[in-house]
This record gives sequence, C-alpha cells and structure tokens, in this order.
Amino acid sequence: MRFTSWLLAGMLTIQASTLCSAGPFHAQCKVEWYFGLPCRNVYEALVTQIKKWRTMSGCIMGGERCLYKLQSASLHFISAKHTTPVKKYVDDITFRLVSYGFFTHCHISAMSVSETWYAVRDHGTNYCNLYNLMEGSGLTEAPEYKEITSDFMCTQRSSANCTVY
Repeated sequence: MRFTSWLLAGMLTIQASTLCSAGPFHAQCKVEWYFGLPCRNVYEALVTQIKKWRTMSGCIMGGERCLYKLQSASLHFISAKHTTPVKKYVDDITFRLVSYGFFTHCHISAMSVSETWYAVRDHGTNYCNLYNLMEGSGLTEAPEYKEITSDFMCTQRSSANCTVY
C-alpha cells in the first residue's frame, strides 16, 4: 500500500508540474514593454487610442479593434475594458507605467484578464487586447521598443492572430 501511495503522489506531482508549465489556468495575459520615450508620451498615446476605438466602427471590416472603454487614467496607471464584438465577452485591462533613465524612458507592466470565470483558452485574445492598442497607437515603432512575454504569461500567445482578435 505504501508503494502505491508514493507512486500516486509521484504521478500527481509530475502532472501538476506539466500543467503549471503550460501557462495560466484562466484566460489572461501579462506583458512587459519598454520604450525610449517619457511615460507622459506613452500615456497620451494609449489613452488616445482607447478613446479612438470606443465604438464599433473599428470592427466593421473584421477584427476586434473596437469597443474599448476607458475606466480610469493617471500618468502612472490606466484601466480599461474591452468587449469582444461578436460574443460580447469582457476583458479587464490595466497598464502600470514607470519612468526610468531620468524620466526619459518608460516601462509598462500590462495585464488583460477575461471576466468570464470559465474562460481557459482564448486564442490569444487577451494578448491582442494589449498589443492592438500598442500597434494602433504607433508605440510599436517607438525608439527602443521592447516586448517581453511568453505562452506562460499569456494564454495561447504563440498562436495569437491580432488581425482577427
């Protein structure tokens, strides 16, 4: 009996470590971005883009570059929501902006999390919620632009198609 217990415990440990290395258990995404721009410029670009994509007009030709809603904004923190145009799922988005390099550079910690409690896979939607704002605002072309994320930090990041989601 003791051997069976140890064997079962070992198998459960291996399974748990395999699951933990596969990524989040809930549809979400965390991204770190770095820019060679002051945070004020990054903040203004993001807030402007969120407001620009508040209606359905950005999704007429497909994709999900629409239905963003600004919740709150300060120079150091932005909160928004994104609603998917077809199924009306809602994701919570946050950006934390931190200056560095004598206020000449900006580091962002961004997060998008599905409000749907049972959402596990999202085809990279939460990544695209964040990336589309970066690209739409032109920040992906900013000096010293750098993105850090992975499938572990973002549900299905490697298969994300941000022209669709």
